[in-house]
Amino acid sequence: MAFKIGSSTATIQAARYLNKANDQIEKSLGTIASGSRIVRAGDDAAGFAIAESLRGQIGGTKQAKFNAESATSLVQTAEGGLNEQNNILVRLRELAVYAASDTIGDEERGYLDTEFQQLTSEFDRIAKSTRYGQKQLLTGSNEEFEFQVGPYAGEENVIKFRLDANTTSSDVGIDALDVADQSNALSTLSELDSAISHVAGARAGFGAVQSRFQYAIDTLGVQAENLESARGHIVDADMAEEVSKLTQAQVLQHAGTSVIAQANSSAMRALRLLDG
Repeated sequence: MAFKIGSSTATIQAARYLNKANDQIEKSLGTIASGSRIVRAGDDAAGFAIAESLRGQIGGTKQAKFNAESATSLVQTAEGGLNEQNNILVRLRELAVYAASDTIGDEERGYLDTEFQQLTSEFDRIAKSTRYGQKQLLTGSNEEFEFQVGPYAGEENVIKFRLDANTTSSDVGIDALDVADQSNALSTLSELDSAISHVAGARAGFGAVQSRFQYAIDTLGVQAENLESARGHIVDADMAEEVSKLTQAQVLQHAGTSVIAQANSSAMRALRLLDG
């Protein structure tokens, strides 16, 4: 074996491997700490680009799901008002049936009519006060809403809904009714039946669009889940594998340090020849 002091190939080679081990330790520590296989774009350029594209799609899908849930809240607000209006109509019909019977007199019919008129006013107030934000929902505004329920542009990502329900007392035809006498009470029954059908039709319309939104919400939830899974397959670190790589690199680091020390000792032996 030749003793050289001008150059030490063993030391240089050992230093190169030691640097590689140090780089692997640094990379593994970053991966373990972040939980991501791609800490920098240079770790996997193609995977990074795909993962970022999926991240944008996931964010859009989650926001679209939120939009659909907000739209459902709007519909539920309207349907809640209609439910109370329906309850009022049922009570008005009970009063009309009561007033149509000769078991009570005109004075009692007057009492019944007082409640009848108060409930009619409340029916109209509910229609005009049922709002979502600043939008009246039961006054027949005929406004068309567009709800973005997808992460991209295009008609297939939009649900349109026209707000044409009008359940004010004048529109359903109960604003001029009374049960102050027997004949009026009898004629009121058919008008109230028509009003009940009118409100039921409005509720059916809101129920149909609410059902559609629920299916959209379920679909978006599944899409977001699957997109998250796809992105995780690209970027998520395999912790067992990374810990194994870290352990291997640490062993190589210790071995490299020892080899450099041994290589340096060869140069020291060459110096001893000079001392001799």
